[in-house]
Amino acid sequence: MTIVTTDAHRLLVAGEPAEGSETAAVVFPYDGSEFARVWLAGPELLERALATAAAAEPEIAAVPPFRRWEVLARAAELVREGEDELARQMTLETGNAIWETRLEVQRTAEILWFCAEESRRVLGEQVPVDAVPRGEGRIAYTRRFPVGSVLAITPFNAPLLLVAHKLGPAFASGCPCVVRPATKTPLSALSLARILLEAGAPPSAVSVVPCRTELAEGLVRDERVKMLSFTGSPAVGWHLRRLAATPRVTLELGGNGAVIVHSDANLDYAAERCAFGGFLRAGQACISVQRLYAHESVFDEFREKLLERVAGLRLGNPLDPDTVVGGLIDEAAAEKAMTLVDEARGAGAEVLCGGTREGTVVAPTLVVGAGEEQRLCAEEAFAPIVALSPYSDVDEAIERANASDYGLQAGLFTNDLRIVHRAFERLEVGALIVNDVNTFRVDQMPYGGAKRSGHGREGIRYAIREMTEERLLVIDPR
Repeated sequence: MTIVTTDAHRLLVAGEPAEGSETAAVVFPYDGSEFARVWLAGPELLERALATAAAAEPEIAAVPPFRRWEVLARAAELVREGEDELARQMTLETGNAIWETRLEVQRTAEILWFCAEESRRVLGEQVPVDAVPRGEGRIAYTRRFPVGSVLAITPFNAPLLLVAHKLGPAFASGCPCVVRPATKTPLSALSLARILLEAGAPPSAVSVVPCRTELAEGLVRDERVKMLSFTGSPAVGWHLRRLAATPRVTLELGGNGAVIVHSDANLDYAAERCAFGGFLRAGQACISVQRLYAHESVFDEFREKLLERVAGLRLGNPLDPDTVVGGLIDEAAAEKAMTLVDEARGAGAEVLCGGTREGTVVAPTLVVGAGEEQRLCAEEAFAPIVALSPYSDVDEAIERANASDYGLQAGLFTNDLRIVHRAFERLEVGALIVNDVNTFRVDQMPYGGAKRSGHGREGIRYAIREMTEERLLVIDPR
């Protein structure tokens, strides 16, 4: 497996390296230096990728489960063996701290391993048609079949892990997959595809085609795409769903995650986890802690504990192993973060810490007194900014958490099961995480959002369900 090259990185079309119509720079966000170039696919290569995927559907569907397991399990091993190089490449692409990208490589290996295991369980179930008289003597069961070619469109913030969440389940399901990665972070996707091929996947199982946005929209409109799996911003995701030729679309979109810290919470632990969840990947996570509500009886104590932990987060060069919080993806993202803070400050909010930047590195920022109508609370910040507010009644906190267009995951710190059940029933989210932040995720759990935060579910078993369709067989054995 070769990751680093002095030449422009070639695309993969049906497993074969290819040079596109132009190249684009891949830039280290921390200092703006170009460290690689990648070929971008033009219309001809994109057509070849779709045509070969469509033609390969019977071949990939016919790969037996034991063989899918062998390929995915071997790919997991290769990811583990390449941890150092994959993590460094990802840090150079994203500006995420090296400890974060190492964790992402480890999670990617886990994803592929779970995909291997689930590939042997893409089964069905017996249907008891003889439970009524007219079904007497008949046998019925269901089986799941691959839907066909999957188009996966992935973002920049977790460019290895989020590609694995699409490419792994697609192969486990028996579907060819065409990946269009974010143009800022294409190398991780190419590396993962090469690993899958090295592990023995048929070349026609995978294409990776970085391309311009307008060309990506053309892929979405193509009727040969049997499923679109998109991870990215809500605006783009819902736009692509309207354009898609296929009705089978899953969207894993953004949020402005809410966490409630109730009066009985373990404040030390809650502060530690909120500092982690608010500033992981410099806040560039769809399940980042953004809106934080603490009960008025513990508000002051919790605020001080949180400030103490935020103060210990070291900033700097993301390649430095001592750096905890790296930078944002580019200067424009950093400028937007400062605009959100300045707007809130201008409306009367107080910045307790942070609110500054050096280049793309935005200091972890804690704001109090921001109104729910402020963009800092109403929109997805995608930056290391947390808005902290007190509440007097837990029903009020739940109502404020729901006062959002988004609903990906929420966190709740309490040991009162009555409050847990009330929050679970009323919070409009895809998942409620109790005694931890909304940022918690293990990759085999169902993952997705309510409202504008998405449609469908990821997580290996659940992604495979989205990428397969159920078919019923009824037999009268006479």
